[in-house]
Amino acid sequence: MVKNVLFICLSFLFIGCNSNKKLKAVSSQNDVATLLQVDEDFAALSESKGLKEAYLEYIDSNGIILRPNITPMTGADAVDYIIALQDTGYRMIWKPQNAIVASSGDIGYTYGIYQITPQNMDTVLYGSYVNIWKKQDDNKWKFVVQTNNEGIGEINE
Repeated sequence: MVKNVLFICLSFLFIGCNSNKKLKAVSSQNDVATLLQVDEDFAALSESKGLKEAYLEYIDSNGIILRPNITPMTGADAVDYIIALQDTGYRMIWKPQNAIVASSGDIGYTYGIYQITPQNMDTVLYGSYVNIWKKQDDNKWKFVVQTNNEGIGEINE
């Protein structure tokens, strides 16, 4: 299972890159700044309108969502999972720490830390995440893989 998930993630990285070019770490600082801003905008939309609306806005039509103890969800199944989310009982915020963009400029990833604050509990849950992004034909970025890991200490601002 883990091998299959890793294969899927790596496949997306290579599919989005032009096969005639060698993969380089980044295409330009501008591309990195743009992708970081996309992830920050994604987070801001989640804060203002809820996680469900943000995910529906930013997921690629063939996007994959990876969650613990659940088979990877792809495409329509991932969208159905998002639609079924009950996101009114908590607040989720996140902050990207870095981005990498392929030299082709059409695929990249962001990673960072998230925080979930349940409304009816006096606690805050922290974790880390990775979003793999693909630039669409209209030059907008959508995530093609989204995954997170629960359980880290407090976020150091």
